[in-house]
Amino acid sequence: MTYEEIMQKLEELGSDQTKRIFMNHGAKEPFFGVKVGDLKKLVKYVKKDHELPLKLYDSGNHDAMYLAGLSVNPKLISKETLEDWAEKANWYMLAEYTVAGVAAESDYARELAKKWMDSDEEMMAVCGWSTYSNYLSITPDEELDLNEIRVLLNRAKNSVHNERNRVRYVMNGFVISVGSYVPALHEEAMGVAESIGKVHVDVGNTACKVPLAKTYINKIVDKDRVGVKRKTCIC
Repeated sequence: MTYEEIMQKLEELGSDQTKRIFMNHGAKEPFFGVKVGDLKKLVKYVKKDHELPLKLYDSGNHDAMYLAGLSVNPKLISKETLEDWAEKANWYMLAEYTVAGVAAESDYARELAKKWMDSDEEMMAVCGWSTYSNYLSITPDEELDLNEIRVLLNRAKNSVHNERNRVRYVMNGFVISVGSYVPALHEEAMGVAESIGKVHVDVGNTACKVPLAKTYINKIVDKDRVGVKRKTCIC
């Protein structure tokens, strides 16, 4: 399918109901309101051409941008393109999922995550923390820098409640990821989770809730899945 055909299909798949839901979550125009499940059905038509998802992301249309993240090959995407994507991620769904998932599976995961974390721009910082969290979920333990992760854990412990809104959410998620995917730091993550307690995030006009890190990690323990890695973090 061509770019024009994909955009036409997205418009056909969009619905006012889904669009209202996305808008309640903070989505920015333009977009048609396509369910993620329907976007996934189009991946097979997009991923064959590396330039097509890049063009879709550049459209500025949320549905097309999300589809681009599902379809692009993270091993072929350049660092410059990832940085451009992060700059164009104008709300949390693109920042936390699209950009972070692709960046985490790229060759620049740690480099970009650490850079983005320090950004003054909220969504850029969100990209950073979410990228590192996703990176932990797919990377073998022997390839992880435990000291670096420990420093970031302490940073989350000391600053999460004073951070910007969605940064608080992804910092809390980072603690959960460490406790769930890094056995060597599980106990330290549990200590941080205990210390930070409940993290308050304005989730707008939605029923979304911020997971309590300690409770979430304990569920992973109960399932005996601490340290079990994911095959992919792109979703």
